[in-house]
Amino acid sequence: MAHDQQQSLAFKLRKTKAALLAVSLTLAGILLIMANAWIAGLDLGAWDWVHNIPIAELGATLFGAGFLGTLFEYGFQKDQEAANREAFRRTIVEEAPAIRDAVLQSFAIGPDDLKRVANPDLLDDIAANVMSLRLGDEQFARELYSDIRDQAVRAAERWYDIDVSIHLSSALDRSAYSTPVFDVTVTWEYTTVPSGPTRRFACVSNRAEYADLREDIPATSTWMMTPRPGVDPSKRESYELLEFTVDGHQQPIRRSTRRGGQVYSVTLDNELLHDEPVRIRQTFRTVTPTWGHRLFFELPQPGRDISLTVDYTNTDIIDMRVSDTVSGAKPVIVSRSPAEVPERVMKMDATGWLMPKSGFAFTWALESELPEAEAQDNSLLDA
Repeated sequence: MAHDQQQSLAFKLRKTKAALLAVSLTLAGILLIMANAWIAGLDLGAWDWVHNIPIAELGATLFGAGFLGTLFEYGFQKDQEAANREAFRRTIVEEAPAIRDAVLQSFAIGPDDLKRVANPDLLDDIAANVMSLRLGDEQFARELYSDIRDQAVRAAERWYDIDVSIHLSSALDRSAYSTPVFDVTVTWEYTTVPSGPTRRFACVSNRAEYADLREDIPATSTWMMTPRPGVDPSKRESYELLEFTVDGHQQPIRRSTRRGGQVYSVTLDNELLHDEPVRIRQTFRTVTPTWGHRLFFELPQPGRDISLTVDYTNTDIIDMRVSDTVSGAKPVIVSRSPAEVPERVMKMDATGWLMPKSGFAFTWALESELPEAEAQDNSLLDA
């Protein structure tokens, strides 16, 4: 409404200026004609050359311009404006498909053009509408896009070429006097552009604290551990960050403890923070009860191409299974070491992009848990 009022006021102002100009020209022409008639009857002597100036012609020209301008302003302008609007409307209608196709093609080929004219909310609407047209279901498309946006678009980092190595071994020295546990050594290696200079690794025993820290990704990596006899989340023997390197450069590690947990902090060197991809390697060691029968590792950030290896050679695990929460077009490839070799290794490879919260759950059965008949058969095979 305010915009229309401004346009109406501007139109009235232009019309008033045109009318004043026409009246001024008409009046100036009349005055010049009268001045020429007055000067024609005078003897100007040395100024007689003034009679040669075409004052009458100039006055007639100004009078004609002002008079005709007034006639055009009030007699023909509305018809001319209506004709111009109609011609413009026909042009828009006839050329609209070509203009629409050109705009859509430029947006599809040149995302920078779309970026210049669209804000994030408009981009979200465009993406959701495109998915709706492609999938044929508006509700499904919008909810699917919202989920992808929240997980991927708003992610602080993206990880590439991820290698995860997990090594399980029996902790016999501690298991004899406390909770039977496996030592678990985990190494993550990936390429990314760090979103900040600080990384933290926390081991906690409180589930509410664990849930809160899980929201602080990728700055904080959190490990949940339930206190048991011989298993104390605040002790190095239960959880310890062993190394953290960036492009092969070891970063200093600081440790702090509190009741029921501990935190390791790493501050990256400023020379390594230059908005360029770096290769990060982090290794920690922890323990898990042998009778827990489960370990779960999930991807905290969007990641492309992950390879995960589990070595359980130095354990009494007789059977290891894995289930994944990976949703992708390409299935996860699972391979195992041959039964003829002493090493017991399982490897998973997932190609393409994986969303955050994608993960792998490992479950196992111990040799001591097998039925007696199967245990005897296994012992005969080993012999």
